[in-house]
Amino acid sequence: MSNLDREPVPSVCGGRGFVVAEPVRELLSPRHVRLGASTEVRRLLPNLGRRMVGAWAFVDHYGPDDIADEPGMQVPPHPHMGLQTVSWLHDGEVLHRDSTGSLQTIRPRELGLMTSGRAISHSEESPAPHARLLHGAQLWVALPDAHRHTDPHFEHHAELPRVTAPGLTATVILGTLDGATSPGTTYTPIVGADLTLTAGADVRVPLNPDFEYAVLSLSGSTHVDGAPVLPGAMLYLGCGRTELPVLAESDAGLMLLGGEPFEEELVMWWNFIGRSQDDITQAREDWMSGSRFGDVKGYDGGRLDAPELPPVALKPRGRVR
Repeated sequence: MSNLDREPVPSVCGGRGFVVAEPVRELLSPRHVRLGASTEVRRLLPNLGRRMVGAWAFVDHYGPDDIADEPGMQVPPHPHMGLQTVSWLHDGEVLHRDSTGSLQTIRPRELGLMTSGRAISHSEESPAPHARLLHGAQLWVALPDAHRHTDPHFEHHAELPRVTAPGLTATVILGTLDGATSPGTTYTPIVGADLTLTAGADVRVPLNPDFEYAVLSLSGSTHVDGAPVLPGAMLYLGCGRTELPVLAESDAGLMLLGGEPFEEELVMWWNFIGRSQDDITQAREDWMSGSRFGDVKGYDGGRLDAPELPPVALKPRGRVR
């Protein structure tokens, strides 16, 4: 998924300087962003208060939207570098195309994982015909310096491991949770899991005390470590936890995101993650000139132009504003 902000501000993120080394409960409110003609997303990362959770650098939550009489998601070809995109659905379908030749329909609770490496371009659209509801999340994982120039590739995993407890089914999207490991390729210590809870479930999810964590609420009413978390909100949890108490007041869906705090400082602008403003400037020039990022075949429409870079120099701000 693209960042469609036409005036994106370059910023430096990453580094351990602002990692909370102890358990906290920090509620992050979303920013509402239009994505095409009929889709509005709630952007949780980067946030006014916090830019990253482990290597998770971007989180959009959308829906549930009734798109029976709408085009649904329509994101034209656009570029990425230095990151992985994670597509995760609860309802609907998304048709993925990219410049490596991948063509894949992603369905609920299937992992669509695109590693941009040095450069890739892709499009995302609701297929025609499509289901009535569209509901899911789009996330980015920052690639560490040793892997950010890797060859671009796409993975689709229809079957993912699950961890169960009374009232809980946890699907492991990336990394490892309670001994269950996703087949998705990772380049940094990380975990992502979808938690499906039934009303009245009172569970404790095992965690790695060396990871920092956050929980995104997709649906239902829950209390996470005693704090209420409503759909569309994210609760940052810090580090130092060995387990996470979760109480479901109704049937509910959460995403657990975590990972080892990302040490490298990153520059993130539009759909690029680099290490300097020169990285970003070169990527923009390459996209606009039609080089490096390849072509997306089969999309019915033009591609996105990159916004103009702002006339101000980057100012390092660390992991939080």
